[in-house]
Amino acid sequence: MVSVLPGFAERLHSFVTSTQAIIDLRRYFGAPLPSGGAPFTGSRFEHLAGGGDRPDVADRFTAEDLVAVQTLSVTVPASAALDLLEGSLGAQLSGLLQAIPWDIDIVDAEADVLAEGSPADQAWHLLCAQHGVNRVITGKLLARKRPRLLPVYDRVVRCALGRPRPSFWLALHAALRADDRALHRQLLALRQVAEVPETVSALRVCDVVVWMGHRAERHACPR
Repeated sequence: MVSVLPGFAERLHSFVTSTQAIIDLRRYFGAPLPSGGAPFTGSRFEHLAGGGDRPDVADRFTAEDLVAVQTLSVTVPASAALDLLEGSLGAQLSGLLQAIPWDIDIVDAEADVLAEGSPADQAWHLLCAQHGVNRVITGKLLARKRPRLLPVYDRVVRCALGRPRPSFWLALHAALRADDRALHRQLLALRQVAEVPETVSALRVCDVVVWMGHRAERHACPR
């Protein structure tokens, strides 16, 4: 069992409880705002073509998944993309995806689902081993397939929340389950107040609140 890391939990809590969080969510997803405006392209990440976790495609990567990660400003290199769609890489990942639950939220999962050596961890390392596929691309590909379970962890989120040990996945899992899941409940409440569709996972709400909040502080996040 991974204990809650105080510094990590405090930083996360500050983003979720910020008065700006609701405004940021509405702006990102295009929910009603007096000033109007177009939503961010990333608002389509989970839902493009019905979602990467819909039953008929949950255990394999599709061309729609490759487009979906582009809404989050990353591109899978052509060689890796072809291997995902038509090659042995796709077949290996399909086998791993079959062992990763698609129908539970991270807060409901046991820690071993996210731990070192788990199918999710193996999929992570397999993708990271591909030429031109870095940690950020890997995380977004896996988040597309398991949006309720596996979080996005890009350079902005890393800059905002740090590099927790043993992993970001486990640190976030522990924080969401702490204090009778208080943080998870706050994320659900934010989603409701901001009028974001219930099909957007609590995990994605968390990602957007942190990303938007830290970005607004104009930090020069290292790559």
